[in-house]
Amino acid sequence: MDSSVIWVEFITMIPTIACGCVLPIVFIWLETRRKINESRDRMQIVTTAIEKHPDMDVEELMKKISPKKTSLKEKLLTKLLWGCITSVIGLGLTGLGIYLFRNGDDKYDALTSISFGVILLAVGGAFIINYGVGKKMLAKEIEAEENRLTTQE
Repeated sequence: MDSSVIWVEFITMIPTIACGCVLPIVFIWLETRRKINESRDRMQIVTTAIEKHPDMDVEELMKKISPKKTSLKEKLLTKLLWGCITSVIGLGLTGLGIYLFRNGDDKYDALTSISFGVILLAVGGAFIINYGVGKKMLAKEIEAEENRLTTQE
């Protein structure tokens, strides 16, 4: 095989390598950096408040500036939302693949579309099943959490 052909193949693979390897690493690094900066900013606020008012209740201040925790119900509804989104996208891709296959277009594109559609349908189904099972298993905890939140307000 000629070395120029190898270089051409390598250059055509660069976008795939960048999207598949480099991009997820950059996203994880940015998210970790954002969380570290938020934590540092909160600690700086607490330190400044303690310096100006040494008799201040630190626990109360930490409760006010800490990010709000999501409830079990919100987590379950988020899973349902993502399940619906991925299922609809999966249905669309599967439908597109079937359309391409019937029209005699490029069979490779049709099979690729069907494959990704079926994968997204499976992921969406898993999210929806997770929502249903979680709703049944955590019903008492969700009710107790809602009662606790209503009594606090």
